[in-house]
Amino acid sequence: CALPIYFHFSTQMNLKNEMIESIKNEIKFQKDFINPNETTQTVYFGGGTPSLLNAEELNSILEVIHQKFNVGKNIELTLEANPDDISYAAVKKWTSIGVNRLSLGIQSFNDEELQWMQRAHNAERALNCIDEIFEAGISNFSVDLIFGSHYTSSEQLIKSLETIVAKNIPHLSCYALTAEPKTLLNHWIENKITKGLDAEKQAEEFLLIHDFLSAQGYEQYEISNYSKKGMRSKHNSSYWQGKPYYGFGPSAHSFDGKKTRRWNVANNALYIKNLSQGIDYFEKETLTETQQLNEYIMTSLRTAEGINIDELGLKFGNEQKKILIENLQKHLNNKHLLFDNTHIILSREGKLFADGIAADLFF
Repeated sequence: CALPIYFHFSTQMNLKNEMIESIKNEIKFQKDFINPNETTQTVYFGGGTPSLLNAEELNSILEVIHQKFNVGKNIELTLEANPDDISYAAVKKWTSIGVNRLSLGIQSFNDEELQWMQRAHNAERALNCIDEIFEAGISNFSVDLIFGSHYTSSEQLIKSLETIVAKNIPHLSCYALTAEPKTLLNHWIENKITKGLDAEKQAEEFLLIHDFLSAQGYEQYEISNYSKKGMRSKHNSSYWQGKPYYGFGPSAHSFDGKKTRRWNVANNALYIKNLSQGIDYFEKETLTETQQLNEYIMTSLRTAEGINIDELGLKFGNEQKKILIENLQKHLNNKHLLFDNTHIILSREGKLFADGIAADLFF
C-alpha cells in the first residue's frame, strides 16, 4: 500500500508542533480502516511544504509509520520540496532518515514566468538545486513543469525541455496551467489583469512535450508523467493501479483498494481540534459497483498500458466487458483510441481528450 502524508503549513508555522503530533496520533490510532497485513511499498511526504520540517521532525513521523505498518525493505520514500529549500546539507539530512526520492516544485525555467507565478525561486536556483541533489547522492527525483501560460513560447518550452535532458532529470510531471475558482489567477483573469488561458496553445504544447521527450527516450507512462526507463514513480502508479493508500493530515484522502474512500477535514485548526477531542475528522463514502467500474476505466485509461479488458471482465463481469467494447467504435473511428483485442489505449491525439473519452465510456 501507499502512504501519503499531507502538510498544509504554507507560511503559517504557528501550529507546527500540534500538527506533527496530530498526524502521529492519526497514524497510531486509525485502526478500523487499515489492513495490517499489507506491505507498505511507498511513503510520500507531500501535499504542501513538508520540507519546512527538519529531519528530526520528519523522522518522528516515520518512526510511528514503522510501528504501525509492515514497511517493505525497498520502500520508495519521497519528499516534496521547493528549490529554495534545497541545499547539499539539507538533502544529506533527509537521506540520513531514509528519504530516497525528491519531488521538486520547479514549475518553470523562465524567470519572467516564475515571477508571474509568484514563486520564491528563480531559474538559476532551480538549476543549482538539481546539481546539489545529485552531489548529495540522490539520483531518483522528479521535477514539476507547468505549461500553457502566455509567458512561455514554444521556443522557450523547448529550451526548458532541453535543460531537463541535459541535466539528466529522470522523472518529469507536466501540468497544464489552470485557473481554479477562488484562486488569484482566476481573479486576475476575471478582472482582465492578465490574459485568459488559451486551450489551443495548451494542446499544442502538450503534444510538443510528448513528442520531444519521447524522442529523447522518456516514457509517457501516465498522461502527466514521463520517466526514463525504470524510473516511474511507484507512489503515483499505485493510484492509477487502484491499490490501497492511506493519507494522514489535513485534506488527506484514503482508499481501501476495494470500495471505501475517506477524506480528512481541510482546515488545519479543525483537524487538530477534532483529533484531540475524539471527534470525527473525516468523511467517507462507499462506492457502488458501477462507480468502481467507472473509476477503473478512468484511471486505467490514463496509463500507457490502458484498460485491460480481460481484467475488467474478471472484476466486473463479461457483460460489462462486452458493452464497453461496443462503445469504443466512435473513438476508434476518429483514432483517439487504439484497441488490440486485449488493451484499450489512448492514441497520441486521444490523450488530449482523455477525460471526455473516459466519461463517454462510463456506465
